[in-house]
Amino acid sequence: MVREWVINDYSGYKGLVLQQCKPQHAGPGEVLLRIEAFALNWGDMDLMLDRYSFSFDNFPARIGMEAAGIVDEIGDGVTGIELGARYCTLPYFYFNKGASADYVTIDARYITPAPKNLSAVESASVWMQFMTAYYPIVELCKAEPGKHILATAATGTAGNAALNIGAYFGANMIATTRFEENRDYLLGSGASHVIVADNNDLAATLRQVTDGHGIDAAFDPVGEGMIARYSPALARDATIFFYGTLDGVFPQLPIVDMFQANATFHPYSLFNYVEDPEMQARGTSFVYKALEDGKVAPNVDRVYPMEKYKDAWEYLSQPRTKHGKVVIETGL
Repeated sequence: MVREWVINDYSGYKGLVLQQCKPQHAGPGEVLLRIEAFALNWGDMDLMLDRYSFSFDNFPARIGMEAAGIVDEIGDGVTGIELGARYCTLPYFYFNKGASADYVTIDARYITPAPKNLSAVESASVWMQFMTAYYPIVELCKAEPGKHILATAATGTAGNAALNIGAYFGANMIATTRFEENRDYLLGSGASHVIVADNNDLAATLRQVTDGHGIDAAFDPVGEGMIARYSPALARDATIFFYGTLDGVFPQLPIVDMFQANATFHPYSLFNYVEDPEMQARGTSFVYKALEDGKVAPNVDRVYPMEKYKDAWEYLSQPRTKHGKVVIETGL
């Protein structure tokens, strides 16, 4: 029996249905992965509500962009892939062919060998968060000593990865969070400063912790409720990397502050970099090396069985006292 979780409309995770499906086969340029584990991501939540950077072609549709599994079939024209080996999917514009299933067919360009010494669950947990953070923090912002980078909602997996990576390169990493009890976790993740969201003058605090310089970049998934709070502290030629709408509203830009700072608003999607072969190679090379050097590590909060996928989404949707990825094991 082959199983898949699908939705039949944009009703969110509560509309997910577990059903049987026909076995798949790898087409030209594709591989067939027997999924061992797949991870939940906030982008999937937005996609199920039709407020993401792409929409489904039709219904029913699968969810999921991050998985680890065993190569069961290799399609015509595919080279360099080892049958029977564990590979991971790289996040990409997957449309209806998500990974919330026992098997998935995927373009061979979007898989990579599982990192050495990681389990299937761990292997499914690292690519989205670390690659999402890598390109803005390293390739675009050029993190280094003297750079001041703000990561909002920094207990999220991508925000936390930004702290890890920015600190690795010596940048002054500044984190925001809604709760004081997250302070130690964020400091341990690489934050030089932690600002609790009820701070009444976020911009003034940012000026203070950057010695008056302001922030050179913001890595921000929040939306309407955050940008105007930090925009008075944008440094000259700063960039806002906007990659989500946790508050559900696309922002109205603080144009005056951006004029004064000569700042850039950069709507950012990891998928565009994964689709560029050179950029993809640089991102995966970084993740492999950072894992090997112990500079970053898997951080898995909870693991659920395949049948409990909706329960996993329910857990992810609630305020959490623990942090890290939520992952599904198929049992295959």
